Amino acid sequence: MRVASVLTIAGSDSGGGAGIQADLRTFAAHGVHGLSAITALTAQHTRGVTAVHTPDTGFLRAQIDACFDDFDIVAVKLGMLANAAVIHTVADALAVHRPRWLVLDPVMIATSGARLLENDALEALRSRLLPMATIVTPNIPEAELLTRLRIDTATRAVSALHALRAAGAAAILLKGGHLAEGDQIVDRLLLTGTDHVTEFTHPRLVLNGHGTGCTLASAIAANLSAGTQLHQAVAQAITYIGVALRGGYRPGHGDVVVLDHCSVARHDQ
Repeated sequence: MRVASVLTIAGSDSGGGAGIQADLRTFAAHGVHGLSAITALTAQHTRGVTAVHTPDTGFLRAQIDACFDDFDIVAVKLGMLANAAVIHTVADALAVHRPRWLVLDPVMIATSGARLLENDALEALRSRLLPMATIVTPNIPEAELLTRLRIDTATRAVSALHALRAAGAAAILLKGGHLAEGDQIVDRLLLTGTDHVTEFTHPRLVLNGHGTGCTLASAIAANLSAGTQLHQAVAQAITYIGVALRGGYRPGHGDVVVLDHCSVARHDQ
């Protein structure tokens, strides 16, 4: 029996906590078949990123085409895209293959603070990929770069959602972890065809999570591939992140916590 597959197009994390590695573990935890096309190789661990290598874009396109040639890809998740050439390559491929669901996690800055998106890539991301995406999932610093707005209050967060809509995004989940709102985190969702902002409020955990953005976007893509409606796909993904974070662990000498992607399955038993 052939099953639907989910493709992640993103960077590899040699430390195993984020990027392609987190995406594939998330897909497995959701019971979907995970595929990958690697856009960048990072040398990193729990204390930072020490080097980044970007493979030839022709090879990247070959990876994407090979996946679409043989698998029924229902959803695609985009993560680290490194530079403008990579973004244009990915956009050209997606324009040909046209997956039903496209989740864009605009990875720009690592947990350690290292910049993961070159300056010339920002406009390419805005013009090529933002309008293609089913949903875009920026955190506050990423949304500030995309909108050129300062986001330091709840009111400005809502304004950023509408600015992203005006820039071509269909639906936006603005993650609120970087916004000071007491002991709660508020993630804000603006769906296609409505001006109503849905708020997801959950406790702020006192830890430095690694790979949360990658995992959240991948969980949304996996939920969409299973036929879940977008609002519910987001809600379920946020719940998944909470459980995976609470079950997280520290595998290295840095202070970052890596998510336990299988903890949800154990939690449900």
